[in-house]
Amino acid sequence: MRPAKALIDLGALRHNLREARRRAGGAKVAAIVKANAYGHGAARVLPALVEADMLGVACIEEALALREAGATHSVLLMEGPFEADELPLCARLGFEIAVHDPSQLAMLEAASLERPLTVWLDLDTGMNRLGFRPAAAAAAYGRLRDCAAVGEIRMMTHFASADEPTEPATRHQIERFAQAAQELGLARSICNSAGVLAWPEAHAEWIRPGIMLYGVSPLPGRTGPDEGLRPVMTLSSALIEVRDVHAGEAVGYGGTWRASAPARVGIVALGYADGYPRHAPSGTPVLVNGRPSTTVGRISMDMLAVDLTAQPDAAVGDPVILWGQGNPAELVAASAGTVAYELLCGLAGRVRVELRDDP
Repeated sequence: MRPAKALIDLGALRHNLREARRRAGGAKVAAIVKANAYGHGAARVLPALVEADMLGVACIEEALALREAGATHSVLLMEGPFEADELPLCARLGFEIAVHDPSQLAMLEAASLERPLTVWLDLDTGMNRLGFRPAAAAAAYGRLRDCAAVGEIRMMTHFASADEPTEPATRHQIERFAQAAQELGLARSICNSAGVLAWPEAHAEWIRPGIMLYGVSPLPGRTGPDEGLRPVMTLSSALIEVRDVHAGEAVGYGGTWRASAPARVGIVALGYADGYPRHAPSGTPVLVNGRPSTTVGRISMDMLAVDLTAQPDAAVGDPVILWGQGNPAELVAASAGTVAYELLCGLAGRVRVELRDDP
């Protein structure tokens, strides 16, 4: 069997969920599992999320998949309904919805449901993506309060720059949200993972951790282990060839890397068709036999090359960790000019997945 695999550590996920709750004091936790739990597999990680107070997804398709997998939590649709015929399903299956646009208010006002929905009034405090502006919050709340299809109402917003702790825009968002929340007196949610880690004054009644649950820090220059988190996904493979390269010889498509001196190069059975970023440059960190190494040359569809010059005893079959335990995804992403979110979400379906569920 091809050695490329992704190990999903459910014990690490449990640990990270508890760490998020600890960091947020008494706040309730909506564990974010959108995008197939950031590439980890929403159905397969459910056993590690039983302590969450709610699950969060982007859309009803993701919520339905959670129910089919046996999830019993309340599930928040963070983009709300796209069409009115979603509302009866939400009422029947225990989904909560965000409302960010007047068209969604109109859907609710026209709906006749078997039970009222819990609705999150989404405010735009500076992201300029979704949500009512604070000046429109009271009017939107009034329409929700008078709507027979609506039960409990809560408030939410989303940080734009919480991963930059010195960015004044976040302070302004907190202040705008606090003013609107004080006027309405509703339960609040403002913090994503970066908010949980860097803005404790904004934890409020609910937090919405996402990337930190999977052991990754959203803060620049920090990794998950720096924050007391454990990586949930470890992507690994093995050497399938080791070869000597003469000085001046090139490796890989386009000859983008050339040996400046005699070198040893290993070929790893994993490439961009497995989700490794094709644009990762030579020098991107990997672990070979648990020891630091780097990629050399262009990433191929099914393979990549690594520098073994410092490991004269490396041989075919030796293990290679592309990201995860011992090689944080944040470092790989930084080298590749992207974010760890994209790496995790991009895991390809052909990669074999193994679960570990240690305490």
